[in-house]
Amino acid sequence: MAMLVVVTEAIPQRLRGRLAIWLLEVRAGVYIGDVSKRVREMVWHQVNAMAADGNVVMSWATNTESGFDFVTYGANRREPIELEGMRLVRFLPEGPPQ
Repeated sequence: MAMLVVVTEAIPQRLRGRLAIWLLEVRAGVYIGDVSKRVREMVWHQVNAMAADGNVVMSWATNTESGFDFVTYGANRREPIELEGMRLVRFLPEGPPQ
């Protein structure tokens, strides 16, 4: 079992209901829980199947140098990258330059 955090934006109501089955919604679009790897993978499968045009980040505690790992779904200015074995986040520029 490991702590799981899911942060969502602009997802369909049916996915919000689905996430609430396994996790506690502590703020609008922010879900937390202590779940097994199997449940975490099933939650991510549901995100991929139902998030449509929304965006989601899912993070969980794990035995890495940073102590956590994460995956993302959908368009967002924050883009995950890997640098020397560490997962980091790069910010993309805001829209096209004028």
